[in-house]
Amino acid sequence: MLSIQVDYNAGIDKIHDFMPEKLKILKFPDPRLRTVAEKVTKFDKSLEKLSDDMLHTMYEGNGIGLAATQVNKHIRLIVMDLSEERNEPRVFINPEYEILDNESLSSFEEGCLSVPGFSEEIIRPDIIDLTWQDLKGEIHKDRPDGLLTICIQHEIDHLEGKLMVDYISPIKRDRIRKKLTK
Repeated sequence: MLSIQVDYNAGIDKIHDFMPEKLKILKFPDPRLRTVAEKVTKFDKSLEKLSDDMLHTMYEGNGIGLAATQVNKHIRLIVMDLSEERNEPRVFINPEYEILDNESLSSFEEGCLSVPGFSEEIIRPDIIDLTWQDLKGEIHKDRPDGLLTICIQHEIDHLEGKLMVDYISPIKRDRIRKKLTK
């Protein structure tokens, strides 16, 4: 079966020989969410399919970002779409960031597809330099701002085995754990 998809790197339509599948999102406190992701070294159709499946899963879950770790794929891959119209998908492979100013912080109410039904105010650096690769393996650099800065740090945390609940008090974290394991 053929479907028209968007090339997330070039912004033009192209044809793939697969339909995106909805993947299962791991939920806190699943221990697999604590797995540190490995660097992507093979840029092929399976990576492209996984990124399409992740975008489909993220859209179905009404999220704005999703890390491969959240779907039990422990590679350094993130998908994201911060647009209102849900038509600007982005793929970040092997993303890394450097904090440029530890004094410049932003507070943002974050939610997470792996911690459904909860949101918490999280404080993060708001000036970073970002480096990543696209689906072809080409390296990109940027200095993101606003919501992209927050979201990229949140998703990279997942690749490092860290969750938004790690930024809150142990009492709140335990309350969330109990509600999600009922």
